[in-house]
Amino acid sequence: MTDTKTNPGNFFEDFRLGQVIRHATPRTVTAGDQALYTALYGTRFAVQSSDTFARAIGYGHAPVDDLLVFHIVFGKTVPDISLNAVANLGYADGHFLKPVYPGDTLSATSEVIGLKENSNGKTGTVYVRSTGLNQEGDAVLSYVRWVMVRKRDEKSPASKATVPDLPEAVLPADLGAGCPKVAGKVWDDALSGSVHRFRDYKKGERIDHVDGMTVEEAEHMLATRLYQNTAKVHFDQLSEAKGRFGRRLIYGGHVISLARALSFNGLGNAFHVAAINGGRHVAPLFAQGTVYAWSEIVETADVPAQSDLGALRILTRATRDLPAKDFPTKEATAQEPGVILEFDYWVLLPR
Repeated sequence: MTDTKTNPGNFFEDFRLGQVIRHATPRTVTAGDQALYTALYGTRFAVQSSDTFARAIGYGHAPVDDLLVFHIVFGKTVPDISLNAVANLGYADGHFLKPVYPGDTLSATSEVIGLKENSNGKTGTVYVRSTGLNQEGDAVLSYVRWVMVRKRDEKSPASKATVPDLPEAVLPADLGAGCPKVAGKVWDDALSGSVHRFRDYKKGERIDHVDGMTVEEAEHMLATRLYQNTAKVHFDQLSEAKGRFGRRLIYGGHVISLARALSFNGLGNAFHVAAINGGRHVAPLFAQGTVYAWSEIVETADVPAQSDLGALRILTRATRDLPAKDFPTKEATAQEPGVILEFDYWVLLPR
């Protein structure tokens, strides 16, 4: 008798345009999750580190790190969207819509908004808009991602290609919902760790975040399990030894969080990731690789919803085994050092 109780995951042919998927399992976020996230990345932003600091500027208490929220919601989607993925290709139109606090319970849904078979006939690209909801049913996060997924049968006919029209960037008018009305006038630069505020940053400015962080095998697997991300390529060395790279691939979101944590040195008052405009995993990262990062200020903007705050649109590039003092843009390969991540996002900071 064949056992059909296990989940093989969805292949490209299983997705339908307009399909809505409710993902298991709801997750109550705890202070322990936040502490482990801090231990993994060393993030130091004051608002997420201190109840006292967060309350002083208008939060109920210290919120959960924005990217921890992103990873938890992302992890919910993996068993249904990307269990059979070859690669996660990119992100767009990401909105952080409401603060998340320890004790909140997050769940996720995804809508298939695009499908396109690749020319090799072996894979296809699936576009989904995923939404994270809290226990009240309020949306806390919404973003689009696209992922290359294997076909179950290479001979199966392709559906009509549909690629969604996505914005280049989230508009400044749509920023600010993901934090309460912040009293920037009581912001304490000494406690936040930086004297540089919104007015000190200019379009075109480049910042080398200086520090590097070497990734160990146990760290990236622990992080990915923290998010309940079940993608096979991150865990099974027996299987991956026979694969394209011969070893486990580090979850791309791990690189995003490393780059964000490293950016504190230079962007210490950029306390809130308000939106994700785009992102691209340029090249893989493996254990024993050292991550560096540098950022370019793409745009500065006022935030209508937050009079005491300003917004910076930032393009952060993370590199593997290449310090960023010369602001490198050369893309890494599996063997050669270089850029492994390009992440385009809005942050908020006091004026």
